Amino acid sequence: MTGAENEDDIPLGERKTVTDFCYLLDKSKQLFNGLRDLPQYGHKQWQSYFGRTFDVYTKLWKFQQQHRQVLDTRFTTTTTFVPQKRRSYYFQVNKEDRPELVVKKLRYYARYIVVCLLLNKMDLVKVLVKELSEEIEDYTQRFNTEDQLEWNLVLQEVAAFVEADPVVVLNDNSSVVVNSNRLLEGSVPPLEQGMVVGQLVLADALIIGNCNNQVKFSELTIDMFRMLQALEREPVNLATQTSKQGALEPNEKPAKRENPHKYLLYKPTFSQLYTFLSASFKELPANSALLVYLSATGVFPTGHSDYEGPYDFGGVLTNTNRDVVNGETVQKRNQAQKEMHCLHPGDLFPFTRKPLFVIVDSTNSKSYKHFTNLFGQPLVCLLSPTVYPKSVQDQCQRGSLFTLFLYSPLLAFSSVCGLSSVHRGLWERAQEFLHKVYHDIGQMITRSRTIDQAFLQFFGDEFLRLLLIRFVFCSAALRLHKLFREAQSFPESYPELPKQDTVESSLLQKHILELATMLDVQSLFWDDSLEAY
Repeated sequence: MTGAENEDDIPLGERKTVTDFCYLLDKSKQLFNGLRDLPQYGHKQWQSYFGRTFDVYTKLWKFQQQHRQVLDTRFTTTTTFVPQKRRSYYFQVNKEDRPELVVKKLRYYARYIVVCLLLNKMDLVKVLVKELSEEIEDYTQRFNTEDQLEWNLVLQEVAAFVEADPVVVLNDNSSVVVNSNRLLEGSVPPLEQGMVVGQLVLADALIIGNCNNQVKFSELTIDMFRMLQALEREPVNLATQTSKQGALEPNEKPAKRENPHKYLLYKPTFSQLYTFLSASFKELPANSALLVYLSATGVFPTGHSDYEGPYDFGGVLTNTNRDVVNGETVQKRNQAQKEMHCLHPGDLFPFTRKPLFVIVDSTNSKSYKHFTNLFGQPLVCLLSPTVYPKSVQDQCQRGSLFTLFLYSPLLAFSSVCGLSSVHRGLWERAQEFLHKVYHDIGQMITRSRTIDQAFLQFFGDEFLRLLLIRFVFCSAALRLHKLFREAQSFPESYPELPKQDTVESSLLQKHILELATMLDVQSLFWDDSLEAY
């Protein structure tokens, strides 16, 4: 209520409306505070709390829509709850000489930007970054505080994050097109009629980022962000739902969400990683698969042992206070001992009791070639190149090329060909051509007589099917590219794919050369497959 107005002067009906609204607001706050006491890992125990919390939130929102005029009159702008007025919550802060309130406003902007990044609202992110820049400039001019450099670093981080894509798509007026790389309806090649594949569904995904010197914002590296987007469906009726006012009609249901549950772990310790992995493994439903994505600095073994087991090839780095030099850990231990701050291939063995799909993007990804399927469950590992040409290595701060291929093959293909921009019309034609290529790759996988059945077990899930298809395309494209000449520059997998049926298929090589010609970069590829080998 406005301070100049006495409560007795408010009509009884309006007073009840305000009282009811405050009750619902307090109830929602209590429920949200209760969520803080729940464990960070596992999600089944969260479901009932989420349901209750958002039931109250929905009632609050509906109540507000019904009594908007009264509530807007009786509440100042600093307590506005209307989502469309989200940033006006802090409208009055800049008028007060209190730096702690301004810091709250800056933190709000940072959190809001993270949410918009996760929702892939890049247009809104750019608006928020501009506003945040202005707020930080005003803050640093008005107050002489010790955290000025810290906030300027936040601004630099988010600016670098937004500009991390190596190639931009341009409209005719040279404005940048914002594309979604989420899974679109109809974008995954359908299974051939009568094709028998596994019925596994990707239920959980652990997305782990522990790369040094990679573009990040908050606790989200660019590789983590790209893999997160690759495991999300594009909402098919989001525009329809958001354009409607009030509640959905009784006979109308919101779009069904079929995204896998995801954990985002930024620089976890081994204990943290194992805790979340164990919780996800425990809660994995029947006929479901678990995906583990590792984007991390490589840890290499020192010396050789007579017996080479799953702990003798190194692995990927987990968080520690240990010094890091030139991107690799400094070894300060007896050579006979194993690195403890490392996720070794053997550490994942217990979790192969259930279907497991692993993606390793690391300078020591090859250590995960030495896997053993002990329990006969479906198991696939997709492994990044460990060596890149210098021109590609120079771009590693903006994210890994391998993950970029899994996120957006055309973006990665254009980047590795040295393109910095592509006009929209050409981009759309190339994307349409790629969809046909994906269809052919899908048939290569399902029709191969020598392919390991593990690949087919995962092929029934749309997310995993698309990742496998993109992996094959990446492997074939790099094999034909003239800059990639070392064996370590090609992706690998466990189990191995039959090369002649997939990554070295003459049909796929023909498609890659056609795409290169379409983009006018055919000179970068071997035009005769016999020259490449």
